[in-house]
Amino acid sequence: MIKSIGILLIAAAILWIEAPPLLEKKYKKELLVFSILLVIGVGLSITLFGFKRPIPNPFDLLTFIFKPLNDLISLLLK
Repeated sequence: MIKSIGILLIAAAILWIEAPPLLEKKYKKELLVFSILLVIGVGLSITLFGFKRPIPNPFDLLTFIFKPLNDLISLLLK
């Protein structure tokens, strides 16, 4: 729980430092992208460090999707 709060405090500090210049320059789209990436990063960090849960590897998803396709192509080319 303490680690989760620490991660949230660090994310709040990053937002406090980075958001005002983006708002002053009227970079709304950049602020939106920055916020989305920060939320994703904070969520993954809390999951990994705060709750001690493993984060799935994106390569496993690609393998799951393309393995049957690869097998099918291998059968057709034989």
